[in-house]
Amino acid sequence: MKHLIKTIRLIEKQIQPYAVPSVTKIAARRDPYQVLISCILSLRTKDKTTIEAAYRLFRVASNPASLVRLSRGRLEKLIYPVGFYRNKAKAILDISHKLIKTFNGKVPYKLEDLLAFKGVGLKTANLVLSLGFNIPAICVDTHVHRISNRLGWVKTKTPEETEKELKKILPGNEWIGINTTLVTFGQNLCLPILPFCSRCLAVNFCKRKGVYKFR
Repeated sequence: MKHLIKTIRLIEKQIQPYAVPSVTKIAARRDPYQVLISCILSLRTKDKTTIEAAYRLFRVASNPASLVRLSRGRLEKLIYPVGFYRNKAKAILDISHKLIKTFNGKVPYKLEDLLAFKGVGLKTANLVLSLGFNIPAICVDTHVHRISNRLGWVKTKTPEETEKELKKILPGNEWIGINTTLVTFGQNLCLPILPFCSRCLAVNFCKRKGVYKFR
């Protein structure tokens, strides 16, 4: 794995012209609550739809206290058309109520506390820790899982396995940024089907596992 860090730097260099993922944009506000809510909105939803819904919502309710004053119907209209918007509206209201009741309106920064919220899985919890609190954590979504295997960094079957293996080989100072880097890379260059290998700067360090055709 001696070329791992060099590969990351090469990937970072070539993704500079592209927009970062929606949750990374929201994280620039330095508000863990908005990171958490935007993570929930982003599930099974395209970035453009997510960011528009998040901005629309946060203009009206940017914290738990203001959000719980919204009716469920009003919240659904604000976040539509994100995927499963009705279920997400219920989850966001439930989480906001629990934050007020149990955590004095503040998002907790412990993994086990985040995972206790209904609708919050490991991916979301790790993204809140890393982007919301700047706590080293590796968020493994489909892009990170796929690209880590494609590059030959890991040989895993699930995102959970990928997270464990990446923790073994990635230095701690790379954990927070790796999701943004690989998601941006995966959305624009290292596509699931027909990736742009011919113009990838990291191609010489990639094992191209599972790649049968490329551009």
